[in-house]
Amino acid sequence: MRAALLAWWDAGHRELPWRKTREPYAVLVSELMLQQTQADRVAARWPAFMRRFPTLLAVAAAPMAAVIDAWAGLGYNRRAVNLHRLSQAVLRDYGGVLPASVPALEVLPGIGPYTARAVASIAFGVPAAAVDTNVRRVLTRVFDGTRAPPPARVLQQRADAVLLPERPGDWNQAVMELGAVVCPAAAPRCTVCPLARMCAAAPDVRAVREQGATYRTAARPQPQRPFAGSARFYRGRIVDLLRAPDAREGLGPMAIGARLRLDFDASMRPWLEALLEGLQRDGLLYWPGDDAPVRLPR
Repeated sequence: MRAALLAWWDAGHRELPWRKTREPYAVLVSELMLQQTQADRVAARWPAFMRRFPTLLAVAAAPMAAVIDAWAGLGYNRRAVNLHRLSQAVLRDYGGVLPASVPALEVLPGIGPYTARAVASIAFGVPAAAVDTNVRRVLTRVFDGTRAPPPARVLQQRADAVLLPERPGDWNQAVMELGAVVCPAAAPRCTVCPLARMCAAAPDVRAVREQGATYRTAARPQPQRPFAGSARFYRGRIVDLLRAPDAREGLGPMAIGARLRLDFDASMRPWLEALLEGLQRDGLLYWPGDDAPVRLPR
């Protein structure tokens, strides 16, 4: 499995901009951006962000508003707040040098088990297996076939067991890349997969395809409200409004409401204030209250 997958990786993969460096800060920024954001969107934004903030110290020295502003187009703006807080924590606790160990990375703002392992393995060569959605799907199909994924603990143990200690960063990226471009949830491309001959799911996928159907991993039903009109939608819109050049000194709550919705009136003020208060708790804006201007944090 190791030989086949790394030979496939070494033969060629997507040329994403952050794959050209092992510099820890650059890897960290890419992994934070890739949390819940597709790689093509990150590829379009990562270079500009790195030019604006080329080092962790540059982020730590910048106003929070500048980091949030540079995060435009990526969504989930709280990650920008976490990056700013993380940079200041590293400056305070580690002299501005990103720690290399998984436990030290995990306690930093915005970094969970996956991100800590990805950064440690790619940037520092630490033998730590990173398990994201793509890795989970690949390992489940290879070892369990079409059965439901095992518990997260078992998957992590399995990932740890198959990790190539000599090339942990390449190994983690290779498994993730395979899941993204060859072994997606729908219509896996088994004919070009380097692991097809050892994959427990491959015969079932082939049988489904021979019947003229499309194989897809069974998903647990998860009712989800449409994004448009949701609280998360309006939270993102408010931050976007505050990024605008004419909002540098802030916008009044009623002005924000009018820009958010054509039907906004005074009766909707409690709804708007709840959104503003939530964003302030998350560090994404500053609002003293009442009719005072709302602005990005400084």
